[in-house]
Amino acid sequence: MAAKAVTKRKWTKKQKKEALWGLFFVSPFIIGFAVFMLGPMLFSFYGSFTNYNLTSKMDFIGLANFKRMFTQDELFWTSLYNTAYYVAFNVPLTAIGSVLLAVLLNQRIRGIRVFRTIFYLPAILSGVAVYVLWMQLLSPSTGLVNTVLSWVGISGPAWLFDPNWTKPALILMKLWSVGGAMLLYLATLQNVPQQLYESAEIDGASPFGQFRHITLPMITPIIFYDVVTSTIGAFQIFQEAYVMTESGTAGPANSLLFYNFHMWNKAFVAYDMGYAMAMSMILFVIVLILTFINLKLAPRWVHYGGGENA
Repeated sequence: MAAKAVTKRKWTKKQKKEALWGLFFVSPFIIGFAVFMLGPMLFSFYGSFTNYNLTSKMDFIGLANFKRMFTQDELFWTSLYNTAYYVAFNVPLTAIGSVLLAVLLNQRIRGIRVFRTIFYLPAILSGVAVYVLWMQLLSPSTGLVNTVLSWVGISGPAWLFDPNWTKPALILMKLWSVGGAMLLYLATLQNVPQQLYESAEIDGASPFGQFRHITLPMITPIIFYDVVTSTIGAFQIFQEAYVMTESGTAGPANSLLFYNFHMWNKAFVAYDMGYAMAMSMILFVIVLILTFINLKLAPRWVHYGGGENA
């Protein structure tokens, strides 16, 4: 079979003009990405192989920072464990809580919009104000949480003063603000075709069966998106632990020394910027691997409206 001649596509004057206008309109993003994201990433990558403390020049020391990180810095492993603990519990619990709350608020009952607003409000409150509020709520002696527990005969823990309860306290606080993700799930639930539920009800499917075989499969793309973005965000936890511990001490027995907290201490307390940059590279690799794993596992459980998996 004779080979087909490949002709070079010629752009018309109108197409060139449209392409230039397109580049013009996306140029703010391209410039912002290059200046505020790509540039700092490349700088951190190089800086991770140097001995840099903001005042001295960047002396290249190879893999010394990474060697010290894995073999000499015990707090590195403590911070990695604390962060992994937080991610392992926070991400699934907030996803489950958001889905269940969205299902409850998707009912057609009188005044449902008021409840939707109430549950969404915590998601828009200022971060520091919320942390200070929860410090009062979790007070061992006068906090509302332990007071309510005492009403049912339960002696509440010391929360932020007990190393066994500091991380559960932060996870509890995060569950309070699931309204943001709830709104996303609620919008998705309202796009699920009602004919599917009507057909399932005719076939005798129970409410739980409808939820399992119709609702969950239809919202799996949003669950996947929420899990990926929540995992990335959970690995960057810092502000909560810094504000809710006395003078940013990372809590009792370093129980709230999260990865970003330890990296911040190295960068802006010890001024060991080269080491902090090396830590940022390790965090980037960890998040990249977990995101890749999520993408590879997605076709097994994520379903789209066209009938094909991700």
